[in-house]
Amino acid sequence: MYHLKIVQNLATIVLSTFIAIPGVAHTVEVSGDVAATFHLEPDHNPKVGETATVWFALTRRGGKTVPLSQCNCELSVYSIPRTENARPLMQPELKPISAERYREIPGTEIVFPQVGSYELELTGTAKNGAAFNPFTLTYTVNVGL
Repeated sequence: MYHLKIVQNLATIVLSTFIAIPGVAHTVEVSGDVAATFHLEPDHNPKVGETATVWFALTRRGGKTVPLSQCNCELSVYSIPRTENARPLMQPELKPISAERYREIPGTEIVFPQVGSYELELTGTAKNGAAFNPFTLTYTVNVGL
């Protein structure tokens, strides 16, 4: 009985620790020879009608960062479910931003119009002498009140 109580107390402490520690959420997707670390502020928890900042830290194989100046990047936002021939709800302009340790990466601000799930699709091709294959990366975002 004593051992069961210790295990229960230990489980409670561990679970409380994970709940109490705020995490920095990043989602990584790979397409060909390009990977992107995606982040949405605030805390990957956007609210309807409020500004959310999104950014994509693009890297080539080997870890070299791809700045926006080397990428013909385009962001399209779709509602989910997405039909085959769906037109984007919005295509916000990407601007070079600095976030965390990344400099001049693609980023923008989005205001989601209603509660629900959205798909963010980032496409890109190389420009200005950069050498990477065209890519398409998708991320799902859930928007609440």
